[in-house]
Amino acid sequence: MTTLTMKDEKRLEVIQRVYRSELTVAQGALVMGLSERQCYRIKARVGKVGAKGVVHGNRGQPCKHKTEEETVKQIVELARGKYQGFNDHHLTEKLQEQEQIDVSREKVRRILRSHGIASPKKRRGIKHRSRRERRAAEGMMLQVDGSPHDWLQGRGPRLCLIGAIDDATSKVMGAFFVQAESSWGYFTLFSDIFKEHGLPQSVYSDCHSVFWTDREPTLAEQLINKKPTTEVGRGLEDLGVTLILAHSPQAKGRIERLWNTFQDRLVSELRLAKAKSLEQASVVLERYLPMHNRKFSKPAKAQPAWRKVSAVQIERALCFKQQRTVAKDHTVTFDGIIFQIPKKSPYRSYANRRVDVHVFLDGAVQFFYKSERIASFDAKTTHTLGLYRMHGKKEGFRYGPVSKLDAQTGNVPLT
Repeated sequence: MTTLTMKDEKRLEVIQRVYRSELTVAQGALVMGLSERQCYRIKARVGKVGAKGVVHGNRGQPCKHKTEEETVKQIVELARGKYQGFNDHHLTEKLQEQEQIDVSREKVRRILRSHGIASPKKRRGIKHRSRRERRAAEGMMLQVDGSPHDWLQGRGPRLCLIGAIDDATSKVMGAFFVQAESSWGYFTLFSDIFKEHGLPQSVYSDCHSVFWTDREPTLAEQLINKKPTTEVGRGLEDLGVTLILAHSPQAKGRIERLWNTFQDRLVSELRLAKAKSLEQASVVLERYLPMHNRKFSKPAKAQPAWRKVSAVQIERALCFKQQRTVAKDHTVTFDGIIFQIPKKSPYRSYANRRVDVHVFLDGAVQFFYKSERIASFDAKTTHTLGLYRMHGKKEGFRYGPVSKLDAQTGNVPLT
């Protein structure tokens, strides 16, 4: 028995009026919203098989393109097991790349919802924000930030991922895992990016203490009307890179959305690789970044705006700089370690002079007096003396032997 819908009943009534000559075929077609030719077809089917002639011939027939039940079962099992927590789009990619199951994202979505598997992403209400246009060229602005998160989902320590994304292209220029956000981490990030690509025109960051300080200016800063800066702020200023501070997460939304994507896709990749340590997570991240950039980066409107400088300039700017006073025996005490300033001339003394101490990322230490380098100690020498950089939440220098615990928690030599 054929069940007619309201639309079918309306068509049957029109066709019957055509048979009774109350309407012409052209008028009937106009009422049904069909072509005159289609109306003739329906009239012929009704005359041949009766009322069910108005029903489409495909109704009740299985779709020729229907996904096989075995494939549907396999997709559901993978979504609940191996790829648990993957979003619909990411899961579709994995099915195509790893499992050779070629289905559309919409098909995957319908299969998962019909089997009670909800999307891992939660939708929130939309708030009104003013749009800021992208920069025109790659290298005009880098957005940088850190994302403390349970990246290993309890399989290992809680880590922080720091990274930089280009504002014009959404390309991730660099990212790596650390124990916590620190000046050392951002110096390392900037050093790698600047040496490979060049200097950007500006860097956009939040008001983390790495970039912003509320301390009172020193007397020397007051005399030259200079605002207090952090080590990272000073390093960028030395290179002529403008530091722009954002006062809300939405202001630097591009990198915030990047963390949202990473906390979805990258976490799934880390879980799939069963990463349990910082080292293992770094290997997965290094493999993931090229794939991410190929999928999510966009073309720029203008030619790249990177400014090339020498590696020496970058290293001298992106380092830790402090001042010390030279003792009468030509030694400088820096965090408990005594450095001997070598004798260059019997007629020249640096005693009681204020000198600049530069600690480089690899652990080397250099002393400058009025832009003149008066002493240099390579990383091996400083490590022998016991100078190490602490990369944890309490950033600073320390001296003394390195324990196994220090090596595991990140308080290790700068090399």
